[in-house]
Amino acid sequence: MAADAQDTTFGGGPEHVAIIMDGNGRWAQSRGRPRLFGHHAGARRVRDIVNACPDLGVKYLTIFAFSTENWKRTQAEVSGLMALFRRYIVREARALHDEGVRVRFIGDRIRLDEKLVAMMDELELLTSGNDRVHLTIALNYGGRDEVTRAAKRLAYEIEQGRLTHKDVDAETLSRFLDTHVLPDPDLVIRTSGEARISNFLLWQSAYAEYEFVDTLWPDFTPEEFARVCDGYARRDRRFGAVKA
Repeated sequence: MAADAQDTTFGGGPEHVAIIMDGNGRWAQSRGRPRLFGHHAGARRVRDIVNACPDLGVKYLTIFAFSTENWKRTQAEVSGLMALFRRYIVREARALHDEGVRVRFIGDRIRLDEKLVAMMDELELLTSGNDRVHLTIALNYGGRDEVTRAAKRLAYEIEQGRLTHKDVDAETLSRFLDTHVLPDPDLVIRTSGEARISNFLLWQSAYAEYEFVDTLWPDFTPEEFARVCDGYARRDRRFGAVKA
């Protein structure tokens, strides 16, 4: 639907919330601990936020776990994060499944190690029948990279004769994105006081509402999550239109 023709009716909380989980390293350093200590605390906070979603009416939760730019960090931190992702899957898989959470991963898996990719595949398969909460984890993800990969797949379809240039529009390109089965986010939250989007869901968040909070991610409680969602319900979303 064209942006200027969308329904502007508003009310209620967000159905899809995307979160840039920032501040783990600073949280740890403020306590005299290594950055990985903060990442472990941040992983535990994910469980609390996922569990809070049903009561808030949040059906879809997308979290930014590791960006295409995060490979620039020290080798020790990157290796520790990859180990943390594997440990998270092992530790949380059964609980997520039992709670009716469907897990998806978005991002380019080419650079990830085979063991981690296999674990991601298994978790997606295990939870594929669930529908209570849809948890999407962005891992080795970047918005520009995603659009570039989508454009390449679209170009290949044209080369193969399955599409022509006349078929290409925003809806067609959207079908080649990692998130093609998900609704666009209603609300994007970034923790830690930074006011930038860091290459996250660039295409999908064109008309999302944004909330930048000062709280570091490990301290972002379900109660604060609820307050942010409640604030969203009082916003006026127009999608480029003007209300009469």
